[in-house]
Amino acid sequence: MKITKIECFVLLVPDYRADANSSAQDNLVVKIHTDEGHIGIGETDTNPWVARAMIEARGTHIMGLGLTEMLIGADPTDVEGLWERMYRGSAMTGRRGLGICAIGALDMALWDLRGKIEGKPCWQLLGGSVNPNRITPYASLLPEGDDLDTYTRILVERAVKAKELGFRAVKLEVCTKGPYSHNSLQIEDDREIARVVQACREAIGPEITVMVDVAYAWRDWKEALRAIEMFADQDVFFIETPLPSDDVEGYAKLVHASPVRVAAGEWLNTRFEFLELFRAGGLDVAQPDVGRVGGLTEARRVAQHAADHGLLVVPHCWKSAIGIAASAHLSVVSPTCTHIECLPRELADSRLRRDLCSEELPIVDGYIPLPTKPGLGVAIDENALQSFRV
Repeated sequence: MKITKIECFVLLVPDYRADANSSAQDNLVVKIHTDEGHIGIGETDTNPWVARAMIEARGTHIMGLGLTEMLIGADPTDVEGLWERMYRGSAMTGRRGLGICAIGALDMALWDLRGKIEGKPCWQLLGGSVNPNRITPYASLLPEGDDLDTYTRILVERAVKAKELGFRAVKLEVCTKGPYSHNSLQIEDDREIARVVQACREAIGPEITVMVDVAYAWRDWKEALRAIEMFADQDVFFIETPLPSDDVEGYAKLVHASPVRVAAGEWLNTRFEFLELFRAGGLDVAQPDVGRVGGLTEARRVAQHAADHGLLVVPHCWKSAIGIAASAHLSVVSPTCTHIECLPRELADSRLRRDLCSEELPIVDGYIPLPTKPGLGVAIDENALQSFRV
């Protein structure tokens, strides 16, 4: 059996907002075909046009080979071997950033493809379950609203709705200041962040696990610490991305001082970038995004390194049911994974998130049962795929 074709689909909702802090408005979906009719699917969370170009580009020398060229004709079941081939072969043009995101989509699709070929779910191929036989998704909640009162009201409403849907954990996207604030909000007073967190906690009660994402809001670790201490009494499981990704020293100082666990890693590529933070003591919770970190092959390595360093793993995912499924399979083989991120279909503003997949992993009583279907266990709605294609 061999790989015969790779298709890339750039997807976009027609009503996207460029000032929104939501990459669920677009997507890069890949399909990998074999000569025996099997098809694997994957996705990645980066600019879809440039990711497509990275995948389809021709190579002109041994240090910058084309990703598609390296895969065509290859054995699709040699997933880890193909990861190494792509990583080394594209090192001059890839290695980090966009190149790894592109490899991530292809690697995700290769694991899905191998699972379908062998009739096994991905987690079995990745080494088997080392975690309880159920997966805990948290509802990731990003509200609409162009002013703080509206933003807070909708976030509270969605937190309550997530509880009603059976979620046992929620993440509050309090993206109201800094370079990546949502819908152009800029609320400089950090006491307002604390008020939003408190309002949500009071609305859903003490039983639900609460996480908080501020999208790189603070410029330095002391500013972050001062703000975190304002809502630390709300029983917050972690604070996500409080500082710029490259402020390794700042993360280390914040981890040492913060009363709340510090989480980050959604933008990091490969285990090597995670290891820099791990060795500096700059994380409590590692958040590899399967598509961005380099696929399930590399995400599993990150998870094992996190366990070796005594750190928790909570995979990031702000895409479709494809990426959520990849996170679920990763969690099963990650010794210290406690939750996975889930943008609930019922609470998503993006029609792309709601409609792209015709079959998703089910959530039962707040948990995702151990997947049993071959591959990732999800299916694309082909009509939706074509309707969002640009």
